[in-house]
Amino acid sequence: MGRTVSQRQFLVQKLETLNDAEVHEVLDYISAIETTRRSRTVSSAWDDEVLSVLADARENQRARQAFEWEAVRRKAEKRAAARVGAQF
Repeated sequence: MGRTVSQRQFLVQKLETLNDAEVHEVLDYISAIETTRRSRTVSSAWDDEVLSVLADARENQRARQAFEWEAVRRKAEKRAAARVGAQF
């Protein structure tokens, strides 16, 4: 059977062929990737925090309650209309 080389092993083989300046460039690239990953994690946590604060805001709680009341009112009107329609 043929020997399969994992991507990590392949990367190690490639790194061994690079000179010091090229290795430094690769490390800079890895650092940029890690910075981007960290900033995405921080921004998503920030978005979650902002959304939770907004969701808990009094105005939003009132809006949700008004929406629920309106939905109940519409259901009640439909039931009443169905009863009136059934009587005739």
